[in-house]
Amino acid sequence: MSIVLVWAREPIPAGGRTVFLAGPTPRRADVPSWRPAAVAELEAQWTGPEPLTVFTPESRNGLRAREYDDQVDWETEARAAANAVLFWIPRCLETMPGFTTNVEFGLDAPTGRAVLGCPPDCPNPERNRYLVRVAHRLGVPVRRTLPDTVTAALQTVRAEEGR
Repeated sequence: MSIVLVWAREPIPAGGRTVFLAGPTPRRADVPSWRPAAVAELEAQWTGPEPLTVFTPESRNGLRAREYDDQVDWETEARAAANAVLFWIPRCLETMPGFTTNVEFGLDAPTGRAVLGCPPDCPNPERNRYLVRVAHRLGVPVRRTLPDTVTAALQTVRAEEGR
């Protein structure tokens, strides 16, 4: 298997090549997550000699954190440990507003490890304009499709290998 998936609040392994899947998380059962498609795309594109570890802030089997702080702390640690932080923001103010994502992007954009994906056909693409502007100012790659965002994230992972 070329992908190792680490779910929210599971131990964060040391070393290896890693990507964190940042972006809005569905809060309702009738709203599908975008992360399975991202994981499939990462698996299709990853050609490294070792497995790629993918951190997802979603919970295994849908079991949410008992304590909010536990989730926040895990996400902060996992983003800091990741070689690349892939932001995919299919913004929908009604079902996936992504307000926490805005803050996380602001924290991660200056690190050189962030990649921003903003689909122009999402319900509220105008709400991503500011993030795109910040990304351009900071040299963060900006992409419009999930496959292209994954490609950019994997380029960031490979660039981190040489550091």
